[in-house]
Amino acid sequence: MNTRQKIKKKLELPLATRIRRFTFRTIMVLMGCAIAALGFVLFQVPYNITAGGISGLAIILSDTFGLSEGIVIWLVNIPLLMLGFVYLGRWRFLSSSIMAVFAFSAFVELFLNIMPGLLAPYPITHDKFLASLYAGVLFGLGSGIIFRFGSTIGGTSIPARIIHNFTGYPMSQVYLFTDLGVICLGGLVYNWEMALLALFSLVMNGLFSDFAMEGSSQLRTSIIITKKPEQVRYALVNEMQRGVTMWEVTGGYSKEVRTMLYCTVRRSRVSDLRFMISQIDPDALVVIGVVQQAWGGYGNLKLTDN
Repeated sequence: MNTRQKIKKKLELPLATRIRRFTFRTIMVLMGCAIAALGFVLFQVPYNITAGGISGLAIILSDTFGLSEGIVIWLVNIPLLMLGFVYLGRWRFLSSSIMAVFAFSAFVELFLNIMPGLLAPYPITHDKFLASLYAGVLFGLGSGIIFRFGSTIGGTSIPARIIHNFTGYPMSQVYLFTDLGVICLGGLVYNWEMALLALFSLVMNGLFSDFAMEGSSQLRTSIIITKKPEQVRYALVNEMQRGVTMWEVTGGYSKEVRTMLYCTVRRSRVSDLRFMISQIDPDALVVIGVVQQAWGGYGNLKLTDN
């Protein structure tokens, strides 16, 4: 058995585990679709907040052709899904996207029909700024959950990925141009005040989408370069209860050999670390970085708090 076969065997999961994983991922994607659709129907549609993407375009096309936003989203996504099938992985791409696209369109259609009768008054706020704020929050949380569990609601992400693959152009910039194009079109069709609110909603969407995908960063990495490695190591292990990795480094300017220590600490304990190092070695170089996630370890190496 070669190395590739050994790795493949290790990654194979029992059928029951695969079913549980698939079921959990499906439930989370559906929940994300429902949250995104709720934000879209409650806050974007009533005020024509065209905050980029297919959802913003659907508001404009819905008014133009008299179709509901849910149907427009589905119809516009069909040719985009076909493009993605051809250029982005065929059945693997389609299997990861079609359920979320259909679910999002279905939830939009469902909420459009039940929310006006279920909520009184509808819309629930007459403040356009609040509407744009919560549209971005809910849509961002929903889409972030969808992305986190390996799916997508289609839209402008499909041509953006295709352009990126063929030209190498950064996806973030492609997204920016397409979304700004939809916002500007909304400003021409409706008014520029709504376009400004749509831009604010788009920013909130990005922030909360990142938050849903990665969570808030509670960990910090610490790199310490010191002449007193044993004292610093002892303090990290015994006083702060942290695992630590050590190796020798050579200064590029001074050519002096020193020791670099690396560890992770909770954000709330960075000030304790700073005080402790300043007491042991005031001349030590300390660099604090942000880390999203850390887990595992070797032996007694402790990366995260229990």
